[in-house]
Amino acid sequence: MRGLQSPTRIQFKNILFATDFSPSAKLGVPYAAELARRYGANLYAFHVRTPAVNPMTPPNSWRGLEEAAEIEIKQQRQELLATFAGIQPEILISEGDLWLNLKAAIEKHDIDLIVIGTRGRSGIPKFLWGSAAEEIFRQAPCPVMTVGPQAPAQLKEGEQFAHILFATDFSSESDAAAPYALSLAAQYRSHLTLLHVVVEMKVGDLVQPSEVMASDTRLLRNLIPPESEWCVPEYVVERGTASERILDVAAKRGANLIVLGVRRPSGFPGAATHLPVATAHKVVSEAHCPVLTVRG
Repeated sequence: MRGLQSPTRIQFKNILFATDFSPSAKLGVPYAAELARRYGANLYAFHVRTPAVNPMTPPNSWRGLEEAAEIEIKQQRQELLATFAGIQPEILISEGDLWLNLKAAIEKHDIDLIVIGTRGRSGIPKFLWGSAAEEIFRQAPCPVMTVGPQAPAQLKEGEQFAHILFATDFSSESDAAAPYALSLAAQYRSHLTLLHVVVEMKVGDLVQPSEVMASDTRLLRNLIPPESEWCVPEYVVERGTASERILDVAAKRGANLIVLGVRRPSGFPGAATHLPVATAHKVVSEAHCPVLTVRG
């Protein structure tokens, strides 16, 4: 993994908040609002509806269903505007396939950050059918901030992202995520912890665990460019299962945000994520703080 070459801060200009109007989806509201205000970004509130009429719907009921849908859409628009009072988001409500509509919105509005709220340990919001929650942070061309059920429902003034944990496996995916971790830490003057998890070594391995951990600590130190005088990070190398160690370090240090790299989609859902299979999914699902995933 290369060292971070420039302290130039990443700017979020267009943020998309995705919702199904459930209580779990609302977990993402304060984070989307905070980031939009902090960066002066345009905020888009996005919702995909089930079509009011489908091929199985009797023709004589179409008009009534469409009129009811129009009333509901109007109510949803008003609710979203009230939710983000003072920001005036642009409301994007469409029908049909979730990913196709989301992809179109990302491209049309040049979205550079998606914020979603999730429910339960599965990490899957109701509106993200099946394994689509994971598919979004694996396929989205921009970073995705996922706010799970154990994350704080409100942001305390002065504590927004006060401690950021960046977990890296020194891969190209982590290369893509690293600038976001450093840039957000600079923006919020956060304490920054860099973590690498060493997979448990097998009996007979020639290199001693202590040598591996010392070498990886040096690699972590090399990630911070010399221009970042403001940053005095903590370097942590742990042994064990990646997802468990990431969650444990985040909890013990009171991290307000975890940043991870995720690999491009390939094979079945969950087959390609940061570090071992489904590491990112587990971290996103169980973290006590939001998780920012950046696709390589």
